Amino acid sequence: MANVGSSIGVLEMREVAVAAQTLGLEVATLEVRRAEDIAPAMNALSGGADALYVVTEPLVNTNRIQINSLALQARLPTLHGQKPYVEAGGLMSYGANIPDLFRRAADLVDKILRGARAADIPVEQPTKFDLVVNLTTAKAIGLTIPESFLLRADEVIE
Repeated sequence: MANVGSSIGVLEMREVAVAAQTLGLEVATLEVRRAEDIAPAMNALSGGADALYVVTEPLVNTNRIQINSLALQARLPTLHGQKPYVEAGGLMSYGANIPDLFRRAADLVDKILRGARAADIPVEQPTKFDLVVNLTTAKAIGLTIPESFLLRADEVIE
């Protein structure tokens, strides 16, 4: 699911399609542009999907509770890129640790305030990632998460 009115959503969905093709998975894109599009898009799945990947962007972030509630009703596992989606009832997320990104951004601001030129500071990629699993959601949709997977999680919500 992605907001196709957002360049982030369009770009990420392209990347998802490429990754899915590499893995031999079929992708059905749920395109939304506004909150009112979410329920009809979810209804369009009507049992035709095994899981739902939700692109992280402002529209879906604002409506993450609704998306996860509809997915839960459909007994559909949801995959997200950030922990707040899992705290809002999603099944799991894997993505950059947001507090770590903020700390690193503060370090860059400090360098600039001390006289470094922004153009001279190299672009950095995230280095800390979190895997978060919501066991309450897993149980509600009848999914058993293997213990070996849970041991790899940075956080398990029960």
